Amino acid sequence: MEKVYINSIGSISAQKTFDNNDFLEEITTYEDNVIPVIEPNYKDFIPPAAARRMAKGIKMGVVASKIAMEEANLTDIDAIITGTGMGCVRDSEKFVTAILDNNEQFLTPTSFIQSTHNTVAGQIALGIGCKGYNFTYVHSSVSFESALIDALMQLELKEAENILVGGVDESGEHTNAIHKLIQHIKPEKINSNKLLHSKTVGAVFGEGANFFVLSNNKKETSYAQVMGVKTFNTLPKSELESSLEEFLKENNLFVTDIDVLISGNNGDVDYDNYYLDLANGPFKNTQQVVYKHLSGEFNTASAFGFWLGAKILKTQQIPSAVALNTIKPNGLELVLLYNQYRGKNHSFIILRRC
Repeated sequence: MEKVYINSIGSISAQKTFDNNDFLEEITTYEDNVIPVIEPNYKDFIPPAAARRMAKGIKMGVVASKIAMEEANLTDIDAIITGTGMGCVRDSEKFVTAILDNNEQFLTPTSFIQSTHNTVAGQIALGIGCKGYNFTYVHSSVSFESALIDALMQLELKEAENILVGGVDESGEHTNAIHKLIQHIKPEKINSNKLLHSKTVGAVFGEGANFFVLSNNKKETSYAQVMGVKTFNTLPKSELESSLEEFLKENNLFVTDIDVLISGNNGDVDYDNYYLDLANGPFKNTQQVVYKHLSGEFNTASAFGFWLGAKILKTQQIPSAVALNTIKPNGLELVLLYNQYRGKNHSFIILRRC
């Protein structure tokens, strides 16, 4: 089986991550319960006439993918695999609103056409003229992981050489209003620096696009090796530690081999205890890192965690803004990412330094 490497990255998030030369040197703090991305100048990447017709999610995905492909020095790719939980939700909201406002008459199809979940992958393919494998996974909060597993299988079996993999989700006003009603979003605005110490239910929602070029060809500039990915739709808290140990064993590793644990804590008092059980248990003597206070919570937020893990291994440094404890590992060789959302859709990812 071929090894799989992260050869480049492209990230648009609530932090200034679209410049790959920076690594969270400048942190943007928010006082809200829904946070937006920091957008690059889209005109630098997309012709203005085309950008005006694109929804925000499409623009984020297209630009993040272009940044990743430029860093990998590629103009074409063998496959494009994306994950998204809600797709282009703003256009979905526009279309449904138009149906209600116009009594189901005189509807223009543009919003409907652009609202489909695979629109981002389609626009990326059209932009670079890629006629290869193009697939979008819509698997709630493991959408990115599903795309990643597909890419790993193809690369390990040498069915492709370079694959563009990404996760993208945009924030929709009406959808967020519903999440607030059912208390999936925190009722109060909260300072992002204090989010993980919150004692209330719900999360701070965000949006973002994170893309990566994965390849079975290692380069001097590669970020990390992807060793393994595993997802669980349901996983009782009592089985969390044993399931993790089994996953590590499948990759010939033990808990003590992990140098950094990257957790998806989002400040929800009802569900952060999954992370606390690992942090206070098997990983109590391990460097711990968090990221959702910087990115917000969304279905493909784990792709931002994946970006963070890749950057940590390449730069061999952990920004103070993401460090959860003061334990300093002897080296930064192995990173474990763990994420879940509201007790479901658990995922483990192992990254190794190149």
